[in-house]
Amino acid sequence: MTACRYLLRLILGTIEGMTPSPAVSAAGTLAADHPLMDGRTADSPLITAYRGGKPSRRPVWFMRQAGRSLPEYLKVREGIAMLDSCLRPELASEITLQPVRRHDVDAGIFFSDIVIPLKLAGVGVDIVPGVGPVLDKPVRTAADVAALPKLTWEALEPIREAVRLTVAELGKTPLIGFAGAPFTLAAYMVEGKPSRDHLGPRTMMHADPETWNALANWAADASGLFLRAQLEAGASAGQLFDSWAGSLGLADYQRFVAAASSRALDHVRHLGAPLIHFGTGTSELLVAMRDVGVDVVGVDYRLPLDEANRRLGGSVPLQGNIDPALLSAPWEVLEAHVREVIAAGSGAPGHVLNLGHGVPPETDPDVLTRVVKLIHSISPE
Repeated sequence: MTACRYLLRLILGTIEGMTPSPAVSAAGTLAADHPLMDGRTADSPLITAYRGGKPSRRPVWFMRQAGRSLPEYLKVREGIAMLDSCLRPELASEITLQPVRRHDVDAGIFFSDIVIPLKLAGVGVDIVPGVGPVLDKPVRTAADVAALPKLTWEALEPIREAVRLTVAELGKTPLIGFAGAPFTLAAYMVEGKPSRDHLGPRTMMHADPETWNALANWAADASGLFLRAQLEAGASAGQLFDSWAGSLGLADYQRFVAAASSRALDHVRHLGAPLIHFGTGTSELLVAMRDVGVDVVGVDYRLPLDEANRRLGGSVPLQGNIDPALLSAPWEVLEAHVREVIAAGSGAPGHVLNLGHGVPPETDPDVLTRVVKLIHSISPE
């Protein structure tokens, strides 16, 4: 289902259990000098594929391509904390641009972190090396949720400035904005740190659904505003990234999560940029994730794209799903796998090559460059 069809059904009230969000951002359409509006990116291979058209070459980009494995990234980040690097516009822009220069990928992915909206709102959070996001105080009660500060538009200016700097350098190459989906963001907030089974948020859903819904809505509005800032400042597409939705069963996703993800996207639907939804371990949730109202569904490495397309009824373009583990395999093994992914995705309305998760830190950058060259060498026909 396309975002437009979804929005119509939402307005008519025909989606069970969902109502229009009361917090849709009051914003206009994209500015005339936006890359999607002034001709820079609208006909790019990436945006063409996202919209179900025939691209001039097979588009490819990699999640977590900005940073991680690049020596130039390690150099510019030296001595600078992760969240600080995200909030220095010139540095965030440079890191975003590095893989585009090196690999000739078809998009930049904005260098940031899903907890940046929390930090900008005033929530105590940091990225602890070797651990991940850690909050000063977990959010576990109704009082905790009520005390959460509200993210303001003004606080997002470092994000907008970083995007403006980046798109000025990218030219005809699109920038993809992103935000954490409400479940993943709220899961970090409840646990106070990364978790293997996300027992805390899953328990809260059932034990205190009112508090869970309030927290999920707070996270939805924070992520939605974060994504809107990127898109309005120049990003040509936006991805909602649900890292931990795979810990949920379908019934719990539909009952406790889908409406919040829809609410996050309500902040940006009217802008007309393609919207992508990706999660890990979400093979059984793909239809429900599509039905929150997106244009493209990302598929992780666990499910072949032809099966994903079958489950989705051939309704949307797909993104994915090279297995990151194979990036360290012998080239002939990796090449055969990439060709298999391309073949499996050929029946979808559109296909953008990507990994089935992020770039591992130990990846040889030359391998990524070689994969991009291989993909671009295979005719989009």
